Amino acid sequence: MQYRQLGRSGMRVSALCLGTMNFGGRTDEETSIRMVNQALDAGINFIDTADVYGRGVSEEITGKAIQATGRRDDIVLATKAVANMGDGPNDHGASRYHLVRACEASLRRLNTDRIDLYQLHIVDLTTPLDEVLETLDTLVRQGKILYVGTSKWPPTLIMEALAISRREGLPRFVSEQPPYQMLDRGVENELVWMCLRQGIGIIPWGPLAYGMLAGIYRKGEPVPPGHRFSNAKEGNRRFTPEALDAVEAYLALA
Repeated sequence: MQYRQLGRSGMRVSALCLGTMNFGGRTDEETSIRMVNQALDAGINFIDTADVYGRGVSEEITGKAIQATGRRDDIVLATKAVANMGDGPNDHGASRYHLVRACEASLRRLNTDRIDLYQLHIVDLTTPLDEVLETLDTLVRQGKILYVGTSKWPPTLIMEALAISRREGLPRFVSEQPPYQMLDRGVENELVWMCLRQGIGIIPWGPLAYGMLAGIYRKGEPVPPGHRFSNAKEGNRRFTPEALDAVEAYLALA
């Protein structure tokens, strides 16, 4: 396994990260735990989850699996907050009110004393960035989180946050988690270059295009049951005729 520094941090993560979005959903608990063990045995030390995955179920299973291994200090554990976790007006967002509660809830579900990489899952344009960064600073000082990152943030907003962090001495984002694969290379227009120049680590999600680049879906053939696009409706922006055409071309090239 290869290991890389995550952005300008001193933390080293495996080149492959185990994503756990389907834990407790498409992937049952027993299989999920087995996947964690196999990943660790293969040298993967980077596991990524989020509070919104199964409304906490993924974090609970991930925490149970890690505890059973007895290898918590060998693992870089990442999770996320901001997405909607309830029906109340403060059950989502990057406000101090929500982030503090979300972090503490994630710590309980993961059964750990710290989150190694805490990521802002989606953009919240209603909460001032200084409030967001000051809240993250409080959580870092309390020892609840070690590093902070973003997911699906535009370059301009990340740059604004970096400027505030530098000016106010607040935690600096070390990573961004965008969708990135051969059917969606939009991040190459601007985001990748910004990250390279600013020392932001890139953690691509969906690198196999939700299974499309694994050859599961073929043009002119029925969609296999039980997969992500088994019930895809016409007009789905990811499962498109153009994407299937590209898959056929990639398969031939491969």
